[in-house]
Amino acid sequence: MSKIAVLAKLTTVDGKRDDAVSAFAPMFDHVRANEAGTLVYALHKDQNDANVLWFYELYDGQDSLTAHSGSDTMKSLQLKGLLAGRPELTMLDPAAAKGLDF
Repeated sequence: MSKIAVLAKLTTVDGKRDDAVSAFAPMFDHVRANEAGTLVYALHKDQNDANVLWFYELYDGQDSLTAHSGSDTMKSLQLKGLLAGRPELTMLDPAAAKGLDF
């Protein structure tokens, strides 16, 4: 099974970045409790743009990514009024890392 990674850029409405971070709390609870195939699910605040969030996600394969993306928790996230547009997704094939086996 080939691991797959996602880098997602989310631009928030001006001044709503911390609210957006809080809105993802149910998703983190779900991932921790239910998604063994989600190996890394990390949310970061951009140091240079106060309205940008970055997700780095690593999955043990396409089936795990599909399950994550289609989960009821993902579908029920309350992000209305928080994002300035659609997330920008970049799909990645992991090559090398410290602390992670590829």
